[in-house]
Amino acid sequence: MNPKSFDLYPKLQNLSIEDTDLSEITAVAIPVVNDDQVKVIENNLVRSLINLTKLDFKVELSKWTEFSGKAGEIIEIPLASGNLNRIYLVGVGAQNSDDIRKASTALGRKVKNTDTQLLVYLTSDSKLITVAATALVLSNYQFLLKTEQKDKKPTFILYGNFLEEVEKADILASAVWQARDLIHTPSNIKNPQWLAKQATSLVSSAKSSSLSIAVKSGNAIKDFGGLNAVGNSSPNPGPRLIEVRYAPKGSGNWPHVVLVGKGITFDTGGVSLKRPYESMVGMKSDMAGAAAVLVATVAMARIKPKVKVTALLMTAENSLSATSQRPSDVIKQFGGTTVEVLNTDAEGRLVLADGLAYADLKLDPDYLVDLATLTGAATLGLGRQHAAMYTRNKSLAKKFTEIGEKIGERVWHMPLVDDYTPALESDVADINHLADKFDFSAGSITAALFLENFVGKRNWIHLDIAGTGRSETDSGENIKGGTGFGSRLLIEWLKTF
Repeated sequence: MNPKSFDLYPKLQNLSIEDTDLSEITAVAIPVVNDDQVKVIENNLVRSLINLTKLDFKVELSKWTEFSGKAGEIIEIPLASGNLNRIYLVGVGAQNSDDIRKASTALGRKVKNTDTQLLVYLTSDSKLITVAATALVLSNYQFLLKTEQKDKKPTFILYGNFLEEVEKADILASAVWQARDLIHTPSNIKNPQWLAKQATSLVSSAKSSSLSIAVKSGNAIKDFGGLNAVGNSSPNPGPRLIEVRYAPKGSGNWPHVVLVGKGITFDTGGVSLKRPYESMVGMKSDMAGAAAVLVATVAMARIKPKVKVTALLMTAENSLSATSQRPSDVIKQFGGTTVEVLNTDAEGRLVLADGLAYADLKLDPDYLVDLATLTGAATLGLGRQHAAMYTRNKSLAKKFTEIGEKIGERVWHMPLVDDYTPALESDVADINHLADKFDFSAGSITAALFLENFVGKRNWIHLDIAGTGRSETDSGENIKGGTGFGSRLLIEWLKTF
């Protein structure tokens, strides 16, 4: 049972301004602004359309008195002019990145599941072309395991001399698409072994000698106490540590970034069973962090930045079984720290702690970044538009914030409040993992403080993507479910090296 999702990935192309052949084009989208009055932004393409169709766009706009040019508003004009059968007048608002993204997603959804050859002119700003093209593609994402599969997909042809920008968009959009496929796959198909096979396939498909993968299980991960405590609740197939490396020839002296992703392929909560039961339905997406670090690392083979990248996918299933860990258990994390387990539904931080400690003690990273759908508190505090970002490195936080604003994966710098560290105290172990003593009511912060115990003196960022990693609505760039958040953020950051 295999989804046909990637078969529905739209084609992205570019039409230079010197190429005036519109014979294969079936639809054209042009921008509308409101500068004192609602009007079409004219250029050579618009003038060619006027000559071809004899339309007066001022007259067409006057027919829609409520149309204001707000981002995402669309007027559809049917035509009978050769292959060309539609012109879309698209409101682009303030023509900034947010409004171009809104306009592009609205337009992309308009032609979803069609074979439209759509020529798109929404902006002539090269800095916004990648935003527009990425949004056009992602608004067409779907994941289907139905008997009758849809097979039509649009082609988006960006107007202007933007080959490089369109290529960048394809790298970003295809990475997010791949992450979403992994996230949306049901957990009766997806387990740690399956995820390892998918990672191996992605690395192989990249056809790059700079990429390598190692999958560790059994005795090879015996010192990973958190990963085993969680993953042995589902001993068939059991947990996996998937290590993907981007290290081109001659990269020995380059900066080294280690990315650690939470990869819980399904989370029942374990013995501390989730309540209400309906909250389990979305838990196939509890490996969204692992998906993001995987696709970002594989994308490096296309981008070729001067940075070594190691992705650690800490994969396990948190099941309720005779071999599940119990509240009050004491485990030994990688590196030797003992941890008292107080709630088995706080399993993500246990597998992350192993990955972070392993990275610190064995991989010598210059930068250490982890992504996880970790706490409901992050969603409660920030909603679904911002990920909670924790780091003591202010310049690094600023860089992530700026990149997130640019590409639409926003983060909010949260405080690591040292006054809350007593919440980690344990009577029987070095620390407890739940950090709910003294009722500080700061669940996302105390989870980050727990993880900080395992990062040594590294330049570390923790991204809690519990809110942003899942969408509760089918709108904009996202369908309901996994968003692939973090994929673009990591790729754009890694490009800066």
